[in-house]
Amino acid sequence: MSTDTGKTIDAIDVVDGEIALAGEKHLEQRKPQEERRAFLVYMYLPIIFLTAALLGGLRFSSADGSFIFIKPSLLCLIYAAMLMILISRSHLVRLGSWFSDESSLISNAASAATIASLYIASTQIFNSLIPEQGLPYWIVAFCFFWTLWNNIFADFDTRRLVRSLGALFALAFIVKYLVLLNLTAPSNQSWLESVLQSPSKSVASWLLDIPQFSAGTGYVQFFAVAIYMLGLYLLPASPKKESNS
Repeated sequence: MSTDTGKTIDAIDVVDGEIALAGEKHLEQRKPQEERRAFLVYMYLPIIFLTAALLGGLRFSSADGSFIFIKPSLLCLIYAAMLMILISRSHLVRLGSWFSDESSLISNAASAATIASLYIASTQIFNSLIPEQGLPYWIVAFCFFWTLWNNIFADFDTRRLVRSLGALFALAFIVKYLVLLNLTAPSNQSWLESVLQSPSKSVASWLLDIPQFSAGTGYVQFFAVAIYMLGLYLLPASPKKESNS
């Protein structure tokens, strides 16, 4: 009887030892994954979004190619706030998992920095895609407002939101940098020269009040939008990997 009991105890100890060993191996495997995820969330994503924000305000003068940094208008800040609401509603970002009473102050501050970089980048992307002044500014701004306002009350999942934003930003980019930019007359020409050589561009520049930038501006803004969309694709819903159990 005692022998059977001893064997049972030994078997239990062996099983417990195997479970403990398996748990240690699982923790060792999870640690590198958690470190990579932390680097992505708290280092790489802020760098990506801040890079998109920097490029989003950059323009090149058509006269001498000098750098011009355009500050965002108040509408860009409002549209970025509306986009953040839309991102939260579609569960692209679950704010409840980013900020918690159980997390440390440093963890919540790092999460706040990442979310802030997302908001700043969103503001600058609208600054990049909305014309700077004139009638096109109000037309494109109204189209953005109408789209964002309707989408806030629509049912969106994460993939549908990213596809919708990609299509919306692509259309706005084409309108601004492939259509409107080609309507402006070169700034290194006099008014008489521009009228004689290209009267349609002169009339469009005068009627629409379109600022004149160099063609390099379109390339920079293309990369700004592409980097921003890459950041949205890499952005996890939660900074910590959620267990399936």
